[in-house]
Amino acid sequence: MPDIASISLARPLAEFSDELGRSFAEFGFAIVRDHGIPQDLIDRAEAKAREFFALPVETKQAYHIPGGGGARGYTPFGKEIAKDAEVHDLKEFWHVGRSLPEGHPLSDVMAPNVWPDEIVGFRETFDELYAAFEKAGERILAAIALHLGLPEDYFVATVEDGNSVMRLLHYPPLGDHVPDKAIRAAAHGDINTITLLLGAEEAGLELLSKKGEWVPVSPPPGALAVNVGDMLERLTNGRLRSTTHRVVNPGGEAARRARYSMPFFLHFRPDFTIEALEQCVAEGEETQPPITAHAFLQQRLREIGLA
Repeated sequence: MPDIASISLARPLAEFSDELGRSFAEFGFAIVRDHGIPQDLIDRAEAKAREFFALPVETKQAYHIPGGGGARGYTPFGKEIAKDAEVHDLKEFWHVGRSLPEGHPLSDVMAPNVWPDEIVGFRETFDELYAAFEKAGERILAAIALHLGLPEDYFVATVEDGNSVMRLLHYPPLGDHVPDKAIRAAAHGDINTITLLLGAEEAGLELLSKKGEWVPVSPPPGALAVNVGDMLERLTNGRLRSTTHRVVNPGGEAARRARYSMPFFLHFRPDFTIEALEQCVAEGEETQPPITAHAFLQQRLREIGLA
């Protein structure tokens, strides 16, 4: 079986677009190096995330927005559960979304951000990281477009003002109190277009292969693990796979360490209609009905208990 592709985003798109596309078709995942997100920004962001998660529970809880579907601010332990899972994941997280100008036509479906007053420079750091993630994501999408035989700029309009969300994740050290069958993140697929993940160097991330085997995903330090989400799978009629993946509990010394990571869930515009691309549909092949990105997101959030 071929390995998950590991590509440099600094190379010309045409040199790696098919390698990337084949990896997304086989595994739903690829490793992306030279992504352009500065290491000093990554280090600053991780320091701010650690600072926030170290705050007292009641301080963090003040930033939880009841009825907000976890779209912004803080989501405490025991809230998110993977579809069809029996127990909640062992994690807490913070969400940063797009900051829209006042009166923007999409502001009715994208809530404003909230920011913790306790952490100096939190907003500035994560606004900067959000923009850097977007830039890297747009280049990856340009490579996907070439692989699919589309114009290089095909995805630009589809993700402009998209409902993308950056998640700061904290998995605490594992003690003796871990519920039976609970793991850091139960097997799930991502809802969005593509996910760019920082912080997957620590062992634990695994994908489910076509053969039904769990395969570790281990990017080198500073690289991104990138995976296809359900929206892109639907757009490509299953040509690119949204693969089930999980974060398992480590053993030994690693179990006594907290794990931090930062996934960026890149989304289409809420009003973009997801409909199978012509070049991804063989003659006589069935397709799923068209649906807007916003309607698809709400449908899936209800399934995982966040809406």
